[in-house]
Amino acid sequence: MKKKLFRVVIGSSLLSATLAPAAWAQTLPERLPEAPRPSGADDTTQVVDLQLLPDSLVEAPVPLDSAKLVWMQTPPELRDLVGDRINCFETDAPHAFNPAVMPFVLYFTERNRKYMQRVLERENLYFPLFEKYLAKYNLPVDLKYLAVVESALIPTAKSHVGATGLWQFMGPTAGDLRLRRDEWVDERMNPEKATEAACKHLRYLYGVFHDWELVLAAYNWGAGSMQRAMRRTGKKTFWDLYPHLPKETRNYVPTFTAIMYSMKYAQAHNLHSPELNYRYAEVMDTLQVGGRALDLHRLSQACGFADSSALLRYNPELKRSWLPEGYRSYAVQVPATARPQLAMVDRSTLFDYCRPRTDIPSPLAPLMARLQGVEAFPARTMAANGTPREEDATPAPRFRRLRHTVRRGETAAAVAGRYDVSTAQLARWNALRQGRPLVPGKQLVVFVPVAVPAAAPAVAAARKPTTPARLPSFPVKTASATSPSPQPDKHAVPTAIEEVVAAAEPVRSAILSRNPRAISEEAAATAATAATLTAPDDSLPGFYVVRRGDNLAKIAEKRGLTATQLMDWNELGSEKVVPGQKLVLRAPADEEAPVAEAPARKARTPEKASVAVAARPAPAPAVADHKVHMVQKGDTLYNISRRYQGVTVEQLRRLNNLTSDEVKPGQKLIVAR
Repeated sequence: MKKKLFRVVIGSSLLSATLAPAAWAQTLPERLPEAPRPSGADDTTQVVDLQLLPDSLVEAPVPLDSAKLVWMQTPPELRDLVGDRINCFETDAPHAFNPAVMPFVLYFTERNRKYMQRVLERENLYFPLFEKYLAKYNLPVDLKYLAVVESALIPTAKSHVGATGLWQFMGPTAGDLRLRRDEWVDERMNPEKATEAACKHLRYLYGVFHDWELVLAAYNWGAGSMQRAMRRTGKKTFWDLYPHLPKETRNYVPTFTAIMYSMKYAQAHNLHSPELNYRYAEVMDTLQVGGRALDLHRLSQACGFADSSALLRYNPELKRSWLPEGYRSYAVQVPATARPQLAMVDRSTLFDYCRPRTDIPSPLAPLMARLQGVEAFPARTMAANGTPREEDATPAPRFRRLRHTVRRGETAAAVAGRYDVSTAQLARWNALRQGRPLVPGKQLVVFVPVAVPAAAPAVAAARKPTTPARLPSFPVKTASATSPSPQPDKHAVPTAIEEVVAAAEPVRSAILSRNPRAISEEAAATAATAATLTAPDDSLPGFYVVRRGDNLAKIAEKRGLTATQLMDWNELGSEKVVPGQKLVLRAPADEEAPVAEAPARKARTPEKASVAVAARPAPAPAVADHKVHMVQKGDTLYNISRRYQGVTVEQLRRLNNLTSDEVKPGQKLIVAR
């Protein structure tokens, strides 16, 4: 037995001697292989391998939660007492007691007693109202302590994120709950309306989660955020979700439990004091304003209050101390004790006295932004005065579209300066990329303003044909002997209306008949206009040389054409093109023929013109001035309008009496007059 004890003592001393440097170095060294021992007849020494217990100096320190630290520092008697009291609450509201709740209990009952005393002063003012609506919506009555967590029972409280009122509603939530908000009134600060809205919201949340702890967390963080956290973690209870919640939401339910305990056992913790200014609910009356301007400071004086802002405390939802003229029907809350003072005068005298002394600033009327080239909306006075609004069937275009062919070396700034537009406008109209040079031969669209025609003289307004009461008789002048008399048309049937119009209108035919020079000038102007209309559009190149990388669709798209048109005009069997190939970009000359050759027709002599003008009072526009386009295969109204300068799709429909955009090959369209 002694030998065994001796061997154990020697083995333990050797083991301690071996581990002493390791403990001093704070790390465990690697085990060294043992040397073989010589075995003798009397050698019975045994090597024992003992497992070390964890050493506090060797192990890494374990981080302690602040709540657990407070829990460990709290006397066990106090922990047991608070836990027994909380567990005895007979309520459906959350009242679990754990280490997360105890720090908040100590905070409200010991470290921040002033906060709880301020809350206790307003307890009897708002709790009866809360209990009334909680019972109405069949909710746990102890949910009234939620308003203490949110706002400390201050109806005008506002958080740093914009939540307002006793129940701290955000703007979108208040809108969903039908709480009115404008520049005069914010019903989130109305205790009664906000409390009813909070009861509706809590009832909705309970229908979603069916757990009051989750309901309180969702009230703080949002129902959608709570549902996403539950789906992400797979947890179904608040305390399972506790590590995965934000800090504010994580502490929300423990704070609610601590507030409920502190207010229920305020007397046990000596929170009540005779020095506190307790407030109690009062019986209230309402005064209907009815859209009149009202100053609450003067109304407070009329009610007999020494403080002119007394009524503002009874109406916390008012954002200002006065209401403007014409505001919606509003009821001011007035204490019932002020009824005798208000009954001394009639209603009109009271409201005259309570009108603001200075003019209340009215909101400015909205001013519409004035954009260049955009007409403003018609004034309301036009409709108020009964003046009819005359709308032009075809308003004159304000801008004219031009095409510019890029030349070698031109830049976007040079093109924009040539047409007096900005570079940004040119890039927006043609989808130009910044920093990319212009490709020679590319077609650019430019919009230039149309010159506004000068106002017609006042004499032109008197030219309207009028029907006189009695038809006057005019002497018919015979033509000179040298000029033959005009033969009347066999198919023309003179009517009384034509004679009245010819007699009443001061036509310029009589002037032209006496002025041969004017006739020649008008004929020259007509011929020049017809030549301008029938001249081909030289802004579009007639030919294009195919480059490397080009295809027929790309070439047609850049020039507002279709691939089918290019194939027909160039007699191509397919869409395949080769570099260096020359393509025609216009239809053949025989396909665009005017109805009549206006410029080729010889002008009449002044004598014949004067007789013709005198014979017909209102000459009809000649068909020869029309420019006609024959529709090719693949043509559309849009492509045709792109090929003729200043022509739009709407003008093509109106000139050709089209009801749709459908055209057929071979159809002739009038494109200009």
